[in-house]
Amino acid sequence: MAGLSLALITAVGLVAWVLLDDATYVAPTPSESVPTAQPGRASAVLADFERAVDARDPAAAESLAAPGDGRSRELLGSLVDNARALRVKDFTLRYVDELGAVSASGAWDGAVDVTWTFAGFDRAPARSEVGFRFRTVDGEVYLDSVGGSGRRLPLWLSGAVEVRRTPGTLVIVDGSDASADRYARLARAAVPVVRQVLPSWRTGLVVEVPSSVANLDDALSSEPGTYSGIAAVTTTADGSLAPDAPVHVFVNPVIFGQLRPTGSRVVMSHEAVHVATEAATNNTMPLWLLEGFADYVALLDIDLPVSTTAGQIIDRVREDGPPETLPGSAEFDTTTTHLGATYESAWLACRLLADRGGQEALVRLYMEVRDGALIGSALEQVFGLTEAELTQMWRDLLTDLAA
Repeated sequence: MAGLSLALITAVGLVAWVLLDDATYVAPTPSESVPTAQPGRASAVLADFERAVDARDPAAAESLAAPGDGRSRELLGSLVDNARALRVKDFTLRYVDELGAVSASGAWDGAVDVTWTFAGFDRAPARSEVGFRFRTVDGEVYLDSVGGSGRRLPLWLSGAVEVRRTPGTLVIVDGSDASADRYARLARAAVPVVRQVLPSWRTGLVVEVPSSVANLDDALSSEPGTYSGIAAVTTTADGSLAPDAPVHVFVNPVIFGQLRPTGSRVVMSHEAVHVATEAATNNTMPLWLLEGFADYVALLDIDLPVSTTAGQIIDRVREDGPPETLPGSAEFDTTTTHLGATYESAWLACRLLADRGGQEALVRLYMEVRDGALIGSALEQVFGLTEAELTQMWRDLLTDLAA
């Protein structure tokens, strides 16, 4: 990323000229570019903030705010408190480039490469480019805020958060004590649900809960509205597909908050399955198997009739007949309609397989496909079925349920 690009300079310069009494033309003064020395001073401020986080010294972080800027002091101190509660390690900050001009108040944005690890849960550091705002006062550079500029904003760097930790769960909530306690209970309950089917899972569950859908978009660096219709998503903390990237559950507080108690337990357990099976870094597995298996585990001990757990797909089949094929990426698009029916249909496909060959066979199929086997060959080897045979059995099941 270039600093102050030629295009930006040109855009600032293309303004109406002003005719003065002496018949000379002058252009209105544009915002000043970031002085050459300031990025070096910004790097020094970042190094001081890095040391404050490592030392768990909120006072040292607060001292990096401009004199009299109480808001920035409070923010920077809270980020150190977050780091202490989350046991942040491997924290590094590297100034990359300025992102624009200096404002009238002396503020300017810089792109900063950030790494961090939540000790005890993340196997390797997350790495992301984050926007930091600096402020120049009387020639000195201060740290103003974190976020903005269209960059990813990790939840723990966005402001004060509530943290709940057990040996197997880490929950980060931008909200009240009561809200944090609720999510912590759900996370704790999800772990044994998953381990009864996947007993070897021991990496733990990290759940992040922003305060709004917009803040969820910031945490995931996603386009507005991408996750507005879903309750939660499991993905890497930095958006990478690296095999050892930290995988966390990110909650949409609006949709999740509308769920009934049973629904919230199922959703949390579903996402925990994705964490346990490293689904976030697998982009080759058929989505009907990936999502259907997660629902199979989450619903295993839920005592509800199929008319409830598959009510949406049953209604769809009654209206339009059974789908021709098992659901794929188009049906699982987060912005599509009837997304609930798609998840239910995938769950029924996995439940059908478990009924035919047993739970261990379903787990074996899932793991083999996750590890690179083709779905067609794995189906034949584990269940003695072709994809076409499975699809027809699934369509027959849907038809029978709708009848």
